[in-house]
Amino acid sequence: MRKLLAPAAVIVIAVSASAIAADASSQNDPGNAPGGPDRAIALRAKQRRASIRKERRRAKKRREQARATAQGGSTQGGSTASPELRAIAACESGGNPHAVGGGGTFRGKYQFTYATWASVGGSGDPAAAPEPEQDRRAAVLLARSGRSQWPVCGR
Repeated sequence: MRKLLAPAAVIVIAVSASAIAADASSQNDPGNAPGGPDRAIALRAKQRRASIRKERRRAKKRREQARATAQGGSTQGGSTASPELRAIAACESGGNPHAVGGGGTFRGKYQFTYATWASVGGSGDPAAAPEPEQDRRAAVLLARSGRSQWPVCGR
């Protein structure tokens, strides 16, 4: 019987030795360490949630600015326009005094052309002018020519 038990003991010891060797190698591998991959996954998920929250805050801010502009407010804080002009500006440029449209032809909050801007006393680039100046020049244009200067948004 000893001969039968001896090979079994050797096998058991060999299996135990390989199990110990596998356990020792898994402890050296940081991916197999307790909490290794799970911790990395949790960290990425946390970063992703933070990124999503940040983007939602940005989107909310953009919506609030658009809403304020549409209601006649100014995102720049300097609007002196009448409600009629605020509606035109909201339609033309979203109320953005630095807007450029039509391949660069239409500029500023009210999408002036350079010629129209000059005709109401403006100089330089309408999109570079301060918002209150754009409001004043648009008021002059509205008083002189009516809403026809804004064929789509002036209706």
